[in-house]
Amino acid sequence: MIVLRLGDTDLGFDVPGRRHDGTVAGKRLIRRFFWNIARGIGGAVVSVFVLANGGGGAGRPFQREIRVSGPADAEALDLTDRLASASGPWLAFSPTAVALVDTGSTYVDPADAPAPRIVWEARKPEAPEVGFRKQELTWPDGSVFRFPLHGRSEEQHLRKFLEWPDVVHWNGRPE
Repeated sequence: MIVLRLGDTDLGFDVPGRRHDGTVAGKRLIRRFFWNIARGIGGAVVSVFVLANGGGGAGRPFQREIRVSGPADAEALDLTDRLASASGPWLAFSPTAVALVDTGSTYVDPADAPAPRIVWEARKPEAPEVGFRKQELTWPDGSVFRFPLHGRSEEQHLRKFLEWPDVVHWNGRPE
């Protein structure tokens, strides 16, 4: 089994019927209206700050990296919708299944932390294809979720199980 801690879950979406932030288009219009105003004011403040400090490379402060793509009602949305509510997300992989596990907040004293719970799982043949090198899950409908790892330590941990070109050693690479 390979277990990887996920990083930034502020995903960008390229799915018809979903906004760029993953919310359903056409819902919560009043909340969206006020959020867009706040985002515009925040963007203006950041732009003024960047210009006052010599330009820099702030780019787009509210830009999300596209990590979910596919057709309307993509199969990947079930996983990503549940990921949004997880406070300590991990992906667990086995040769026959994939699961999203929530361990709760990482800021809690481990003695007070809730028990890990499986919030989503898929088993073969319904499980998505896993591409560890590209860090992506691909469903039969063509939808793709590119999972963000928590950091360099997770990338190094993943490399312990991979061999070129795409051989996965589920018990770790032989030394």
